[in-house]
Amino acid sequence: MGAALVAGSALAAQAQDPGDQAFGPFGGGSGNQLELSATTAFTTDYVFRGISQTNQNPAVQGSLDASYGMFYVGMWGSNVDFADSLEIDYYGGIAPTIGGFDLDIGVLWYTYPGANGIDIVEIKTGGSYTFGDAFTLGVTNYWGTDSDYDVLEVGGEYAFANEWFNFFTPSVSGVVGFQWADAGTDYTYWNAGLTLGFLDNWAADIRYWDTDLSDIGCGGAPGAGDNCDGRVVGTISASF
Repeated sequence: MGAALVAGSALAAQAQDPGDQAFGPFGGGSGNQLELSATTAFTTDYVFRGISQTNQNPAVQGSLDASYGMFYVGMWGSNVDFADSLEIDYYGGIAPTIGGFDLDIGVLWYTYPGANGIDIVEIKTGGSYTFGDAFTLGVTNYWGTDSDYDVLEVGGEYAFANEWFNFFTPSVSGVVGFQWADAGTDYTYWNAGLTLGFLDNWAADIRYWDTDLSDIGCGGAPGAGDNCDGRVVGTISASF
């Protein structure tokens, strides 16, 4: 997502840029013709809303996306450390631009093949605005339809005008998220990082994640509490 902006919000992805991870892994399309794209990524830890999904181990991820005008659909997958070690997500929605604001209204379906009863469907609504050509500020809400919870994310990204070493296209981004649940633990998570684009379709991201969850609030099982602790995550991705 974040996988939240690489996944951006680069995530979105960035591919969900690692920075799209700032706006989440899922992004909308643009243009007036059918556009197809794909992203592959390797990350040192799959972190979703501040919590490691791979028990702090690496993950290989990929996405396929199609867009036509403001409409988009896609799928994204990653290894995880539960549910037979696989997560596949499907998403679709509309991403219009109105009065300079980029809006995103969609549905996300998180699935875990081989595991029963843990699939999740969310409704996503969000918007962002770019000031000048460099700074983008966005707000996104996720509402769980099967469970009573709500997530609000506020993210920002600044793209530098000049290349570094005549090779890298740099940007910095970050997200602060809040999750409220009727049955569960309310918590806050955040990330901040640097993304370096290079060779047209490659990106390298280094990002710090953390939450305000205690080890007990994170799960309580031996070793599980560390999955909510602060950590530095590195990701390299390629988009086609």
